[in-house]
Amino acid sequence: MPNTPTIPETITVHLGAPSAQAQNVTVPFIDYVMNVASSEIYPTWPENALRANMYAQISFALNRIYTQYYRSRGYDFDITNSTAIDQSFVNGRDIFDNIREIAGEIFNSYIRRQGSVEPLFAAYCDGVEVSCDGLSQWGSVELANRGLTPYEILTTYFGNDIDIVTDVPVQGIDVRVPEFPLRVGSVGDDVRTVQIRLNRISQNYPAIPKIVQTDGIFVEDTEAAVRAFQEIFNLTPDGVVGRATWFAIQAIYAGVKRLNELDSEGIRLEEITKQYPQLLQLGSQGPGVRSLQYYLSFLSNYYNTIPAVDIDGSFGEGTRAAVVDLQNTFGLVPDGIVGPATWEAMYRAYLGIVGTVPEDFTVSGAIPFPGVVLRQGSDSVSVRILQEYLNRISETYPTIPPVTPTGYFGARTEQSVRAFQQEFGLEATGVVDALLWTAIADLYSDLLASDNVRDGQYPGFAVGEA
Repeated sequence: MPNTPTIPETITVHLGAPSAQAQNVTVPFIDYVMNVASSEIYPTWPENALRANMYAQISFALNRIYTQYYRSRGYDFDITNSTAIDQSFVNGRDIFDNIREIAGEIFNSYIRRQGSVEPLFAAYCDGVEVSCDGLSQWGSVELANRGLTPYEILTTYFGNDIDIVTDVPVQGIDVRVPEFPLRVGSVGDDVRTVQIRLNRISQNYPAIPKIVQTDGIFVEDTEAAVRAFQEIFNLTPDGVVGRATWFAIQAIYAGVKRLNELDSEGIRLEEITKQYPQLLQLGSQGPGVRSLQYYLSFLSNYYNTIPAVDIDGSFGEGTRAAVVDLQNTFGLVPDGIVGPATWEAMYRAYLGIVGTVPEDFTVSGAIPFPGVVLRQGSDSVSVRILQEYLNRISETYPTIPPVTPTGYFGARTEQSVRAFQQEFGLEATGVVDALLWTAIADLYSDLLASDNVRDGQYPGFAVGEA
């Protein structure tokens, strides 16, 4: 589902029950709003009742779109016209003039619970032949005749903890699927979305292990949670989040959060706030740029078409030129902007090279960054090697505590990593990315070199001294 709700330019309506063989029609969203209102309510009702009902109808439809209720289940439409589960839509019907005017004013508004971001599943019924927990259409007429405003009518049925969000941007429907499958080594907001949702799903399905940190870094604990989810819901248990697994996670998450019910648990803003830039380009700053520069400089040792760059965290003209050269090398559009396709090509090339470095290379020197960020929850040979490096460093720097080289990145390993960062004036994140790995590995190599005394070389102390 998208990060924050927007008004779609169009909506696709299935003219029948979900599983029925029926036509799909795609219409402008504002036309859909006018059609539903003209089909569901009477134009002679008081204007405040019309507006209250239309807010509910808009919010209902946007909830279906935002939660990808049908698309996450494999359907190619956003909503049906079955009044048993959705709302009435009569293809090609005439629109009442006053409905058209109101729709033009409020079609880009919706209801939400205070503290949540998703459009409220604003259920409603006629209130005469059918009763429900949501808005009563005929009851809204009575309230409007008593002088209640649209908002007051809505709070009567949905509670006082609702807001009407207005002037929402209009844009195309975002059928959210990551551009590339998510797997160990992936980093970004899509990974964080998966982690947050799997942790919530695990409350209902405790066989899914908890992910230690929902930080957008795909390590082994995230892979284990994905595998368990896939096994429970009969998907290929490969630990990779492709299209099928992505949509399955969205559907189950919406189910356990009751996002398609009036008493929805709600989605908080912090659950969808972006933490990673989508693009790196001229003028970008920060750790993402430093990682990019590290990969470029590393690849420059193997591709004479890619120049090395300064690793300074600033995306200047030199970095842009190197990105263009990398894009030309891998047959990408040479725009100098690092989006998912450029990052994926660069990252896969890096993995292809470091994957040829044998583990026992660590006996004579430090191995390059393994290509996967390490943090609490990581469990791999790379973690064991990191622990061995830290243990050797701790012999010279006693402020850095040693750890048992188990291969699991737990609290003690994080403590040791943070101590290293503090010792050398780095931000104490406890997370080992490419640059921190290189700093640790370089120091380890220097200390290892000082340990190895060649024949005839002065060892640094008088022979025979205690």
